[in-house]
Amino acid sequence: MSHDMGRMGPKGWLACGFVLWLAALTSVRATPAIAPETGPPPAEKAAPAQNPPQTAGSYVGQDTCLTCHDDKREGLAKHGLSADPRTPAAGQGCESCHGPGSRHVEDPVNVKPMQFDLAAPEDVNATCTTCHNRGEHALWDGSQHANRDVSCTTCHSVHSYKSEAKQLKKETQRELCAGCHRDKIAKLDRSGHMPVREGKMECTSCHNVHGATNVRLLRKGDSIQELCTYCHADKRGPFLWEHPPGRDGCVTCHDPHGSSNDRMLVAKPPILCQRCHVHTRHPSTVYDEVAVGTVARVYGRSCVTCHSAIHGSNHPGGARFTR
Repeated sequence: MSHDMGRMGPKGWLACGFVLWLAALTSVRATPAIAPETGPPPAEKAAPAQNPPQTAGSYVGQDTCLTCHDDKREGLAKHGLSADPRTPAAGQGCESCHGPGSRHVEDPVNVKPMQFDLAAPEDVNATCTTCHNRGEHALWDGSQHANRDVSCTTCHSVHSYKSEAKQLKKETQRELCAGCHRDKIAKLDRSGHMPVREGKMECTSCHNVHGATNVRLLRKGDSIQELCTYCHADKRGPFLWEHPPGRDGCVTCHDPHGSSNDRMLVAKPPILCQRCHVHTRHPSTVYDEVAVGTVARVYGRSCVTCHSAIHGSNHPGGARFTR
């Protein structure tokens, strides 16, 4: 028998396999089916009870909302004008932002419209950007503030604002920004002459808080140097002789938020200059024996006494920024 099986070819093995498969299939069909358990199937037992679908409701009109919320009338009037078709007042009034209010009118206790002080930042921003999505607000999505879960209602309040413009939660931008940027606001009091503290500038004079194409939310250009030279045009190059710190950025030597030194310098001269110029012909201190009798080092005590064109020079002999 074993010799006969060893002599079987491929066709023989294939025929044996088919016979065995057919026998197994016949035995499975002959096995009686097991009766199912009584009662509903497991899927029906595990199905949780679902709440009835929530309907969006219908609009009831601004007058209906103000029947109870009359204290919100002033803020709403300033937030939108009925003559401007882009504003909430020209649309559905209160319900332009808070959603349809019919179900809230039917059950004021259990059904609430959208409450911006309790909503998630992304929901608040999604509502506000349905209108505020152009101009200064065009780059809000993906901006530094948006990525840090700052919402529109973090700074603005339609119904409880305190500023004369922009409906801010504080009277001034300085007070508002101080809530997060305390280190920057604290520097404003260091300088004897500070335009922001004197009311001549605001934080938004330099920064677009709603988004920009640069990392510091700068309003002009894509670098600090481009922003500063927008006003300080006399410091703008290109120069025949360029001072490398000026090319790298104004904040290399200046602190735009305030400093205890003149001209908002990050350090007093000559210490400021000696941060880079540590190996020069000049002595490293005014008390050096070589410099005791020199006027520039003892009385002037400032590198810009001689190097007056420190931001750059276009003079043919201004390689050392002396002219």
